[in-house]
Amino acid sequence: MTIHDPAAELRANVATPFEAARAMPISVYTSETFLALEQEHVFAKSWLCAGRADALKAPGDYLTMEIAGEPIIVLRDRQGTLRAMSNVCRHRMSILLEGRGTVRTIICPYHAWTYNLDGSLRGAPAMELNESFCKEASGLPAIRCVDWKGWIMVTLDPDLPEPGETLREMDDLVGYLPMQDYVEVFREEHRWNTNWKILAENFMESYHLPMCHGGTIGGAVDLKKMTCPEGFPGFNFHHILKDDSVALSIAHRDNTTLEGDDRYRTWLISVYPSLMITLTPGYFWYLCLTPDGPGHVKILYGGGLHPDFASDPEAPAHFEALKTLLDAVNDEDRGCTERVWKGMQARHAKPGALSHLERPNYEFARWIAGRMPG
Repeated sequence: MTIHDPAAELRANVATPFEAARAMPISVYTSETFLALEQEHVFAKSWLCAGRADALKAPGDYLTMEIAGEPIIVLRDRQGTLRAMSNVCRHRMSILLEGRGTVRTIICPYHAWTYNLDGSLRGAPAMELNESFCKEASGLPAIRCVDWKGWIMVTLDPDLPEPGETLREMDDLVGYLPMQDYVEVFREEHRWNTNWKILAENFMESYHLPMCHGGTIGGAVDLKKMTCPEGFPGFNFHHILKDDSVALSIAHRDNTTLEGDDRYRTWLISVYPSLMITLTPGYFWYLCLTPDGPGHVKILYGGGLHPDFASDPEAPAHFEALKTLLDAVNDEDRGCTERVWKGMQARHAKPGALSHLERPNYEFARWIAGRMPG
C-alpha cells in the first residue's frame, strides 16, 4: 500500500520553477493529517484577522473567534483598548462567550465566575472554603492582539514579529489608500463546502473571472491585459483598472488627492494565510478564512466605504446596489469552489499546469510549504 506524505508532496511540487508549475497536490487539500499540520504550523503561528477594528466601537463590545481550535474573545476594555484573551473559564473550562455582542463583565454561563474586561477574575461564588483558590491567579490568559491599519490581528505566537514588520511592503503598494479610515458597513459569517485553500486560491487569481463570473463582472475582464506581479514574503497581490459603471469603484468626485490611474485602480491583496482584501478608492470588501475540517471553510465576509463616501448622503443607495453585486459574485465563487472540492474526490482528478495568471497561487503554495516541518 502506498503511504502519502502530503507535506513531502507539496515540497516536491513547489520545487518546480513557476514557468513549469502545477497546482498543489490533491492530498494537500483532502488530508486530515495535512490539516493538522496547517493548524499547528500555519494558523497557530500566524497573524489572523478577526475583522475590522471599528466593529468594536464601545467598551464591552466583543466578538469571538477560534485559532487552531483555541477559543478567543476580542473586545474593547473600559479604557477603549483592544484586547484578546482566552474564551475558556478558569474553573471548569466552559466556553464563556459566543458570537458578538456587548457585555459589562464576562460571566461564565456554568457557575457564574465573573471576569472584568481586562480578563482579571472579579468574583467566584462559593469558593471561600477552598484553600488552593487564588483569585489573582485565575484571570483569563492574554493573547496578542493589535490594530493593523484598521484590521484586528490576533496570534497565538508570543514571538511573531508585528504585522507592520512582516507586511511592511504594503505601505509602498497601497499606502495612498487609508485602509485604517475605511468604515465597515456589513459583516456576515458563512460556511462553504470546500477546502479553505481552494477559496483562498480562487481569490488570488482573476483568471477565473470571465467564466466563473459570466453572469456578473466577467464580461468586463480582458485576460490579455491582465498581469500578476511577484508578491512579497507576507502577501501576494494583483490589480485591475475599473470604469465608473460601479459608482463606488472609483475615487469620490470631491477627492483631490488621488490622480491618474490611482483613481480607478482596484487592488486584490492576499495576506497569508487567510485574509483576502479587495481595496478600491471607494469601497473595500474582505474574507477571513478558518478551516472547518478538510472539506468546509468558515468565512467572515465584510465590507465598507472609503471615508469620502461614508460621509456622502448618496452613498447608502450606491452601496445597496454594490452589496447586491458583491453577494451575487460571492454566490458564483461558492459554486466554483465547491465544484473544485467535489472534483478532487474523483479517481481521475489530477493537478494541472498553472497559467501565468496564477502566479499568486504558486507563491501561496511555496509559503505554505515553507512552514511545514521536515
